[in-house]
Amino acid sequence: MEIVIQIEELIMFLGCIYLFTRLNYKWWWFPALVMLPDLGMLGYLGDNTVGAITYNLVHFRGIAVIIGLLGLAKKNRELMLIGLILFAHATMDRAIGTGLKYTDEFWHTTLSTKSFL
Repeated sequence: MEIVIQIEELIMFLGCIYLFTRLNYKWWWFPALVMLPDLGMLGYLGDNTVGAITYNLVHFRGIAVIIGLLGLAKKNRELMLIGLILFAHATMDRAIGTGLKYTDEFWHTTLSTKSFL
């Protein structure tokens, strides 16, 4: 079943790439921005709980959808871009098998309880 979830996430990521092309930004903005949500990992400099909270805030797709829809409602391309990048990044992470973080350790996620190391 895990592979089905990863395929579904990959399809959503490809959908994000398509939606990005509809925003009429230069193509290089997508690869330049798509890894920025991983700055949420900086919370791990504090401890695992703070890290999990900051990481999960920027990887929670609900927040991405709200920001994107707010941008759509206000006809604000920057908000649409932010929401799209957050959503694309979260789906990309889930496509490779990582999910939202639990507070006990970095590699304990909603999609995989196995340590990668």
